[in-house]
Amino acid sequence: MINQERVNRLMKYVAGLMDGDDGKMLYDTYKDDIDHVVPQEAFEIFYSLIQNGTQASDILVVLDKVINVFYKALMEYSKPVPNSNLFLKTLEHENDALVLKMETIKEAIRQTNLKEKKKLLWTLLVELEIFNAHYLKKENILFPYMEKSKERFEGVSIMWALHDLIRNNIKDSIAVTENPMTTEKQVDASVAILIFSILGMVKKEKLILFPSAIETIDQEDWIKMHLQSFDYDFPFIEKPEKGDYSFHSETGELSLDQVLMIFNTLPVDMTFVDENNKVRFFSRPKDRIFPRSAAIIGRDVKNCHPPESVHVVEAIIEGFRTGEREFAQFWIDIKGKKLLIQYFALRDSNGRYQGTLEVSQDITEIQKIEGQKRLLEWE
Repeated sequence: MINQERVNRLMKYVAGLMDGDDGKMLYDTYKDDIDHVVPQEAFEIFYSLIQNGTQASDILVVLDKVINVFYKALMEYSKPVPNSNLFLKTLEHENDALVLKMETIKEAIRQTNLKEKKKLLWTLLVELEIFNAHYLKKENILFPYMEKSKERFEGVSIMWALHDLIRNNIKDSIAVTENPMTTEKQVDASVAILIFSILGMVKKEKLILFPSAIETIDQEDWIKMHLQSFDYDFPFIEKPEKGDYSFHSETGELSLDQVLMIFNTLPVDMTFVDENNKVRFFSRPKDRIFPRSAAIIGRDVKNCHPPESVHVVEAIIEGFRTGEREFAQFWIDIKGKKLLIQYFALRDSNGRYQGTLEVSQDITEIQKIEGQKRLLEWE
């Protein structure tokens, strides 16, 4: 639970640091708030500063200092752990493996022969480039789900900026170690900056990002994120198991892959809109009639239809919501095809409205059917 008054006071603390005020005096003034700050409040502080016009680049200057001051309170914070969270566990395992890589790099820095030192460091630093997959999974999977759950998580833009900083630090360190003209002092300084930025990111994820995500993202979304993560590599660790996410009912049992195969094999387009008018799912048959992209997931259904037909969709959903209607259908001609578009109200076992299923089908060939066909004839 966020204490907004504490957030407001700590915003003044961070603003004071950015203005160059005396750090000890600021700490003494806000010590009680610092000692009790929680992960989501840290997000709220930085998000509110950005909303008030502070540039992310200005926050980055004092960010590590702030995290260090908050460290004790954030470490003592007891974060809830979901029953099954393979996506988050994978990110944590990747971080554990990365920390071990950093220890190897620290050992390499102690080499006395500069030529051999550069050669060894170059090899180790080039390996670090594959860790970009970890940051991409955060940017393209974790961050969007967090931003959907809470407005304050727009503050992840700061962390995204740090990703870019780390990427640049890796490139700079590789360039320094492969340059025969660079001195030992230049090599040590470049690699030290890289180690500091990488380990600092691991700490920010552990203390702020992951606890905040756990508290706000639904279990079903964690499963979706885990499955989406297989579009990326798993740096420095073995590829995890996808897991057996099965669907059980009185009529049988299906794995998630089997459910998707069935949906995508049916000769119809399906789109599911939940009780809050948000698009939650669409099927991907071989010849989809109306194109859909993953970008529509989470969007209001009114933003997914042409303006001239929005009022019709809204009327159908309202009729379903009030219980006045259970079904609606239309048929239209497009490019020589006859298309049947049907809407079904979805209700739970108690009759409560839970959403709308849109089903579209090309019935051109079906309309041509005459007589009977009782024998198998491969075409």
